[in-house]
Amino acid sequence: YLDPFARPENKRGGAWMDIVMGKSRATGRSPVAQMVCNGSPPVGDVPSLMSFRDVETLFHEMGHCLQHMLTRVEEGDASGINGVEWDAVELPSQFMENWCLERKCITSFAKHYSTGEPLPEELYQKLLQQRHYNAGMQICRQLSFMTIDMELHHRYDPENPSMTPLELQRKVFEKYSVVAPIAEDAFLCGFGHIFAGGYAAGYYSYLWAELMSADAFGAFEEAGLEDEEQVRTVGRRFRDTVLAQGGAMHPSEVYRAFRGRDPTPEALLRHRGLVTADA
Repeated sequence: YLDPFARPENKRGGAWMDIVMGKSRATGRSPVAQMVCNGSPPVGDVPSLMSFRDVETLFHEMGHCLQHMLTRVEEGDASGINGVEWDAVELPSQFMENWCLERKCITSFAKHYSTGEPLPEELYQKLLQQRHYNAGMQICRQLSFMTIDMELHHRYDPENPSMTPLELQRKVFEKYSVVAPIAEDAFLCGFGHIFAGGYAAGYYSYLWAELMSADAFGAFEEAGLEDEEQVRTVGRRFRDTVLAQGGAMHPSEVYRAFRGRDPTPEALLRHRGLVTADA
């Protein structure tokens, strides 16, 4: 089921996927998912028009849906998205975002709604370039957030008066910030992830999932994105492992079954423009 449009009067913002029905041998049920977005609705004769960010969101949530609906696990608690460790739960969704900038994929649908004119090459190149804007700073920002989260939960001793939480924050941020934070910076007071939403001691999973998804997409790049037969072969392997196994296997085992090795950061750094393709 898809609920694509915003309704501010009775629907919260954001986008999400949720389970309607899970696959289960005991109940004989097949998996059903719902995908909820907040795109702009059609107005008069003008259809719903999507920004590039809307497209990324749609692909992202579809990744979650695919893992749920293509599962081959018949035990309800481990089928689909159930039982998948926090480290890997965003792998299918972030993986799907990579296709938004794959030339053959985006040109198949990115057309002017009234003239049918395809996406101009100049705009396509700008979309590629925007991934590189402040990429190093963005990664350093994520590294600082995940480090302070882990330090607070793993090493910080509230009984030790030698360092307050804000002093620990300054110590961590000085390591990763290009510009030193101001003395009044009290970011931690509003950093809800450290105690709410399931991300306590788990904020690292954002960047880890992005690393895994980039490395997984790298398998398609290595096979040759212009070679449809090779893309289908790698796609079937991705479907039979990452999208099929759910929580039935440890995510490291699932990933090795797909990629033949553990994930590495090279593809992520290349996608962000921080290393060259031949580095």
